[in-house]
Amino acid sequence: MIEHVDFLIIGAGIAGASVAYWLAPHGRVVLLERESQPGYHSTGRSAALFMESYGTAQVRALTMASRAFLQAPPAGFSEHPLLSPRGAVFVGTRGQEALLERHWAVLRSVTDRAQRLSPQQTHAMLPVLRAEALIGGVYEPDAADMDVHAIHQGYLRGMRRHGGRLVCNAEVRALSRTGARWRVDAGDATYEAPVVLNAAGAWVDAIAQLAGAEPLGIEARRRSAFVFEPPRDIDTAGWPMAIGADEDWYFKPDAGMMLGSPANADPVPPQDVQPEELDIAMAIHKLEEVSTLVIRRPTRTWAGLRSFVADGDLVGGFDDRLPGFFWVAAQGGYGIQTSAAMGETCAALARGLPVPPHSASFGLTAEMLSPARLRAPATAVRADAQPAH
Repeated sequence: MIEHVDFLIIGAGIAGASVAYWLAPHGRVVLLERESQPGYHSTGRSAALFMESYGTAQVRALTMASRAFLQAPPAGFSEHPLLSPRGAVFVGTRGQEALLERHWAVLRSVTDRAQRLSPQQTHAMLPVLRAEALIGGVYEPDAADMDVHAIHQGYLRGMRRHGGRLVCNAEVRALSRTGARWRVDAGDATYEAPVVLNAAGAWVDAIAQLAGAEPLGIEARRRSAFVFEPPRDIDTAGWPMAIGADEDWYFKPDAGMMLGSPANADPVPPQDVQPEELDIAMAIHKLEEVSTLVIRRPTRTWAGLRSFVADGDLVGGFDDRLPGFFWVAAQGGYGIQTSAAMGETCAALARGLPVPPHSASFGLTAEMLSPARLRAPATAVRADAQPAH
C-alpha cells in the first residue's frame, strides 16, 4: 500500500515541526521522524534564549519576525508562556574592547533599548564576576528564556489539529522521483508526494544523497552544556544570561540551578552526540576564571548537534535542480528563536507563494533563504555565524 500525501516532511525537530504547523491547514501532511521521539538530537537538547542580536543579519531578521508569534501565540498553542523575561549581558574583560564594541553596534541596530554598561554596572548586575578584570558590558533587556518543549509541542499539536500526522521510528530507506511525485520508503511504509521537505538536521545531506540532490555541505557541530548548583548565599533567579565577549563561555539561571557552557562548536559527524569531558572541564575552568563561582561537580551534562552551511545562514527553498525537493536546513543554534517566521515562510514557499508580508517587512527575501546561493564557490564560515548560546 502506498500512502498519498501533499507534503512529506523528513525530520520532526523544530525545523520540520514548524513548517508542518503552517502547511497542515493547506494539504495532507505527514511528518517522518527516524527516532522514537521528535526533536531528539538538537531541539530537545537546546538551552535556548531568544536574542534579537544573535546571529547573522538573516538570522536576526527571522528572529525579529518571530517575536510576535512567540510572545502571543494563537489560542490553544500552549498552556504556558513561550517566552519569559531574562535579559542577556555580553561581558567584556581586559583586551576585549573591540569585541564589546562590535556587540554594541549589532545590538543598537536591532533595539533602542540596548544598554552599554560600565564595569560597576556590569558587576552590580552579576556580582559573581571578578571586578578587577571587567571593562564593561552590553545589555539586551528583551532577551528571554524560551520554553523549547512547549514551542515544539505546540507546532506538533497544531499540525495534528489540522489533520497532519507524525510517524516516528520511520527512517528513510529510499527516495526517488516517479513522474511528478516523490516515492519514499520509510519505516514499514511507502509514501508518495509531489513535494518532499528535507528537514533532517545534521542528516540533510544524507537524505539529499538518497534523492540524487547535490549536498549543501552541511556541517554538524557539538555544543556541550552542564548544570551546577548556584551560590548558596546569593539569589541568582533574576540574573540575566552572562556571555563572554569572545563567546567562549556563558552561564545563566535555570530552574533553581545554574546552566553553563563553553559555547563550543566542534565539528563532528552526524551522531547521537555526547559531551566531552574536556569540554566540560575547560568550561568550568573558564567560569571560575571570570567569576567567583565554585563548581565542584556538575549535576548533569549533555551535548547537542547544531548544523551549519558555509555562510552561517538558514536555508529554506526548493532545490533549483531537483523538482519538488525542498530544503529546510542549517538551523545552527538559531532554530528555536527563528522557528515562527522560518516555518511560516518555508510553508509559503513550498506552496509556491511569496514570503509572507510580516516576515518581508523585516527585510527577509526568498533569495536570502534559497539553497541556490550556496552553489557559488564555498566561503569560510563567518565569525558572526558562531553560536553564542
